[in-house]
Amino acid sequence: MNERHQAFPTAPFAAALANCDVASLRRQFVEQNEMIAVEDFLPAECLQQLLAALPALETSVHRNFIPKHKKGGSVSRFTLDTVAPAFAELYRMPALLQFLGQVTGERLIHCPPEDAHTYALYYYTEAGDHIGWHYDTSYYRGRRYTILLGLVDDSSCKLEYELFRGDPQRESRLVGVSLKPGMLVVFNGDKLWHRVTPLGAGERRIALTLEYVTSTAMNPFRRFVSNMKDAIAYFGFKQVFKSRAH
Repeated sequence: MNERHQAFPTAPFAAALANCDVASLRRQFVEQNEMIAVEDFLPAECLQQLLAALPALETSVHRNFIPKHKKGGSVSRFTLDTVAPAFAELYRMPALLQFLGQVTGERLIHCPPEDAHTYALYYYTEAGDHIGWHYDTSYYRGRRYTILLGLVDDSSCKLEYELFRGDPQRESRLVGVSLKPGMLVVFNGDKLWHRVTPLGAGERRIALTLEYVTSTAMNPFRRFVSNMKDAIAYFGFKQVFKSRAH
């Protein structure tokens, strides 16, 4: 563990969560087919603490490239646990879990310790970094919710998503937003069709993802598929499969 580690400031974050209009967020979440985007969600003190942890992670970013789909860098929860524990402290905050449960209307639980994607960083630092249209398909037997928090956004990238895609009762709607520092996005990964547009030259974008589930059950074959996806598209085989010993 980083000897210079400073604990994540949970008190101001818990206070900010307590001041949120949860009922309004819940209504919006339901109206938008299980998706919300909230600007200025993370208090400045909390954002600065996470930004302060980033320099120590620069050499741990795993670059990946899948032609016609994805290009970028990622840092898995296993590296964050060792180098920057503040991210794990944020993820495990009881107040955050309670807040997200109220918004989603679910009894959310943490992902199992062997899941490399439980909390991770996405680095867009080279021209053309992007991810194409996709769902965050859950391999768990229950539902999985994706939480994005903007950390750095000196870019022209847009998080684009299509609301009500495939819903015969609703007209689909394409939305594009910049994932600004401190911004929160919450969605059901099996429902939101989304992408991140390509990074321009000299630009930089870093986002934190957190994953919560309604069940940690996963059959062995689906676990293998999930691990292979994370190894190839995100963190590398060494990071993903060394976790099996933990």
